[in-house]
Amino acid sequence: MTITSNPSSSTNSILMSMSEAIAKLTCDGSSIVMGSGMEQNIPFSAGHELIRQRRRELTLIGPISDILFDQLIGAGCVKKVCAAWVGNVMMGSAYNFRRSVEQGVPNKIEVVDYSNFAMACALHAAALGIPYMPMRSLLGTDILKNNPNLIEIESPFESHESQAPEKLSAVRALHPDLAIIHAQRADVHGSAHIWGGLGVVADSAKAAKRTLIVADEIVETSVIESDPNRTVVPGFLVDAVVCEPYAAHPSPSQGKYNRDHQHYTEYHAETKTHDGFLDWKKRWILDVPDRAGYRRLLGDARLLDLSVGESAYAAETDFGY
Repeated sequence: MTITSNPSSSTNSILMSMSEAIAKLTCDGSSIVMGSGMEQNIPFSAGHELIRQRRRELTLIGPISDILFDQLIGAGCVKKVCAAWVGNVMMGSAYNFRRSVEQGVPNKIEVVDYSNFAMACALHAAALGIPYMPMRSLLGTDILKNNPNLIEIESPFESHESQAPEKLSAVRALHPDLAIIHAQRADVHGSAHIWGGLGVVADSAKAAKRTLIVADEIVETSVIESDPNRTVVPGFLVDAVVCEPYAAHPSPSQGKYNRDHQHYTEYHAETKTHDGFLDWKKRWILDVPDRAGYRRLLGDARLLDLSVGESAYAAETDFGY
């Protein structure tokens, strides 16, 4: 964590601990968008704190949630999942997700299917403040038939009067209660620099009623202001910011750490049964009080192995005028 002065003393600081942020911004029944950066910057540490605080009846929203949604489902936190895919990016199956859908273990969840593009359009519509977004996607598919937030419509515009109205699909805007977004760095006011794959991060922050930024590093505001184009989420959209190095582990964070392939493989092997998952949850979540304890469990050698092997810096940019 790079800090040149005491950031918590800054005026209007919204920096707080993860336990404080989750307690403040979530409750039973919350709808939460996570994993909006697709396969990088998945906010695992925030998900683990949701489990520690025993949140229930959650609606999880995300295009590609990876094993984070699987862990929340296995812990009994989830009522509904709105997603394009739930699984293990390394190994395929997400066993808790399958057990919940097929066997009702630990509880039966509702699944609302989206494509990645439809999910992106639903969040984009909410970000724009409009009720729905028209698409050409999903026409003729079962997703359109089975998702109540998708319907077939006719275009109100035609270039040739003799033509029949064009068939389109429309997806209802999604307004999550909370967006949890992982960033490489942020200041104490919540303005966040994110680089690499951005997915639908910006729209998630604009669509949600509240936003939590989890950053690997807290920096001075002058660092954020030095590169405004990298500020994917501005502080005025953010309600709390948390600093936790390796908060996205085992997913990667561009320029900070790589994907932990071993962790995904071990999770796949150890969660094939519900009892196996409960043992995994106890060791990796319940028996560690916070992310610092999680990093100690991983060990310094493991963290060093995940570090960036060769830096690749962007060219210097002049924002002068």
